[in-house]
Amino acid sequence: MAAAAVRDSLLHQAAPETKSSAENLALGYSDYDVDGMLRPCNKPFDVRDEAGAPGSVYYLCRWDTMPSGWKELLTEPKGGALSLWPFSGATTYRFAVPDKSKILGRAPDWVLLAENPLRQEQDHLRTVVWSLVGAVAFITAVASASAWYAAGRVLRPMEAIRAEFAQLSTHHLDRHVPLPRTDNEINRLGRTLNTTLDRLYAAVEQQQRFVADASHELRTPLASLRAELELALAQPATTDWPRTVRDALGDTLRLQRLTTDLLLLARLDAHTHDTRPATDEHVDLTDLVRDEIARRHPPSHIALTLHLGNAPAHGPVLVYGHSTLLARVLENLLDNAERHATSTITVRLTHLPDQQRAVLEVRDDGPGIPPQHHARVFERFTRLDDARAKDSGGAGLGLALAHYITTLHHGTLHVTDSPCGAHLTAYLPTVTVAP
Repeated sequence: MAAAAVRDSLLHQAAPETKSSAENLALGYSDYDVDGMLRPCNKPFDVRDEAGAPGSVYYLCRWDTMPSGWKELLTEPKGGALSLWPFSGATTYRFAVPDKSKILGRAPDWVLLAENPLRQEQDHLRTVVWSLVGAVAFITAVASASAWYAAGRVLRPMEAIRAEFAQLSTHHLDRHVPLPRTDNEINRLGRTLNTTLDRLYAAVEQQQRFVADASHELRTPLASLRAELELALAQPATTDWPRTVRDALGDTLRLQRLTTDLLLLARLDAHTHDTRPATDEHVDLTDLVRDEIARRHPPSHIALTLHLGNAPAHGPVLVYGHSTLLARVLENLLDNAERHATSTITVRLTHLPDQQRAVLEVRDDGPGIPPQHHARVFERFTRLDDARAKDSGGAGLGLALAHYITTLHHGTLHVTDSPCGAHLTAYLPTVTVAP
């Protein structure tokens, strides 16, 4: 754009200058009798004058011998083009001026032919073009160097993050990627990666603990079952075979229950999206609790009591979810209560329609849960000291499963303070179905 503006400016200056010089020369030659001094126009004399435009050439010829193609120049000049390409030349600017006698309508009539090759203008334009090319090349080089330097500074933290991330493995997930000092997108990316690494590290740690605890829990009943069978086979004559079979059956049932819990936990962990409550399945907690209580057969010294509270008065207590999983929550809570209860277990279901949630409570009159262990009892494979005996202690998965399933149903399960025994309370959101 700058070179084109310079070109137009040079042409605008050269055209009137050539025209004015040619007109002045034509008027000057008309004052002399130059007849006979001029040859035919095919071999004209070169008339030069200091008053002419720089670099221009002027020819004086008769009107009748003027070359073809010049007559139209009497009204409009032609040519006069400058090239922006530095290796090209200019197009000659041509102009024809009649002398004063022609202007006055008298003979003889002469015509002054003017040619301006625009060499000076083209040289000037060429200098401008080369200057612009040099300036553009210099600016481009400076901009490229600055961009390269800036990109290097910006991408250096990215390279550090990439190098650190490439060295990570399952044995070094506790490492973090370096963070740049500036608070920018790269810093936020690094923080996101570190947060993801922390979650991944916690998940791997949980999986490793799960495998170790599961192996330990499975080893104990297997070792007990093997010892009982080996002792019975070593002394078959003195072995009480009915008792041995009952003990073996008890260990087998314990293994079955433990294996079922482990499989359920693995399925919930691996396919959480498949086990979340379906929005089109309504479960009536009132019927579910009644069926589970009717199915239970607690020990003879324990009385199991059900209180439905205000649930029947407000109709069915409906929740979104899977009936099998919700029944597993109550089953695990009752199993835990039976292991620790002294004489009574109380189950209460209350509906809070104004809060749109149901409250399921399971109480026992056992030793209770110390306050410092209220959150810990919902961790996997957690057993308190008084629950480690083989006969009464579980594997530490019942409450963890109940808590996990309740969370999947967008509810909560926690230990409520109680003056006597354990009091576990589950809150589940309810739904209202139009009649």
